[in-house]
Amino acid sequence: MTESIRANLARLRERIEAASARAGRAPGSVTLVAVSKTHPASAVEEALAEGQHVFGENRVQEAQGKFPALRAAHPGLRLHIIGGLQTNKARDAVRVADVIESLDRPRLAEALAEAMQKEARRPDFLVQVNTGDEPQKSGVAREEAPGFIRRCLEEWRLPVRGLMCIPPAEEDPRPHFRTLAALGGEFGLPVLSMGMSGDFEAAIEEGATHVRVGSAIFGARIAL
Repeated sequence: MTESIRANLARLRERIEAASARAGRAPGSVTLVAVSKTHPASAVEEALAEGQHVFGENRVQEAQGKFPALRAAHPGLRLHIIGGLQTNKARDAVRVADVIESLDRPRLAEALAEAMQKEARRPDFLVQVNTGDEPQKSGVAREEAPGFIRRCLEEWRLPVRGLMCIPPAEEDPRPHFRTLAALGGEFGLPVLSMGMSGDFEAAIEEGATHVRVGSAIFGARIAL
């Protein structure tokens, strides 16, 4: 598998840098978040050996089982929680993650603020915006996003660093990326996590600072 992961990462990095160049972005300005959900720790180890140090997991429980030992062996590792987060998992998420990308509602904001106090740990947060206002998806509604971001920063004093979105699968993603970029600019937030395996190049051209890619690195997702 090492050769496959090595080759996949090399191709992906070339595509990221090419998209960055097309957009007039500086080399190395886009962070690749390698989405390792459902893949074993051995696959993460292989990616680490190729210089990949930022990873994404959907489920807190899976991250807890996989990453503490990996972090002990690789202190530079950074873990993002990118999936929907239940309030009863807030403390576990604060304990294990460096970045939580799925902050999307007041009750979760309150739970995370409380968890940070108890754990004496402050991961960075991204507010997930439901740019397509899709009822089946996580994320704060587009119209409610400015007020929610303001409350996160001012009322709960959360270390919000940026925004995240997942555009509707059947639509052109670029308008959604532009909406997110404009909202981030309104609040002076430096991080835009947008773009996955099928649209990360468009996301980079629209200002993404982080792209989340899994299958193009690790292969097909393993069923749990």
